[in-house]
Amino acid sequence: MQTVFVQIRCKPGTTYDVAFNIVLKEIHAELYSTSGEYDLLVKLIIPEGEDIGRYINERLCDVPGVERTLTTMTFKAF
Repeated sequence: MQTVFVQIRCKPGTTYDVAFNIVLKEIHAELYSTSGEYDLLVKLIIPEGEDIGRYINERLCDVPGVERTLTTMTFKAF
């Protein structure tokens, strides 16, 4: 499994709707609202063998109100 963090910028006024729709999909390990350039931070645990880009595009980026994402790959937890 691969753990990735995805920052999400939402269209103005849609942050809570975007978060609610992500929760309904049950694809996240953790989901936070954030301050700054992005509105949400989601921790995803991608199943082994899945194409990470395709997984994110097909399960996260299709949520209405998502304007932009920034994905951070992780390597080792300390």
